[in-house]
Amino acid sequence: MKLVMAIVHGDDADMLVEALLRKEFRATKLASSGGFLRRSNATVILGVDDDQVDAALQIVKDNCTSRTEVVNPMPPIMEPGEFYLPYPVEVQVGGATVFVLPVDRFERF
Repeated sequence: MKLVMAIVHGDDADMLVEALLRKEFRATKLASSGGFLRRSNATVILGVDDDQVDAALQIVKDNCTSRTEVVNPMPPIMEPGEFYLPYPVEVQVGGATVFVLPVDRFERF
């Protein structure tokens, strides 16, 4: 058995969980945030049998696509009298970061 943890863009999370449920995977979605842009993410956790890991990863891959967004960077801490012009920056968002961990013991009550 494996524990699959997928950190995905907040916009992709509901679609991913629905796709997993359609294929009879049990999934738990946790709200999270972080990283460079401090945007909302979701961590989707599921336990799968060893032979189902590739199928679960394919569902994640199919439902969590990366895309480009234009964002305004946070202004740096400035000294009085300094002038700062923020320029929009293109960044890649979305996709998924996935961890597959071994499970020593699993119980359902």
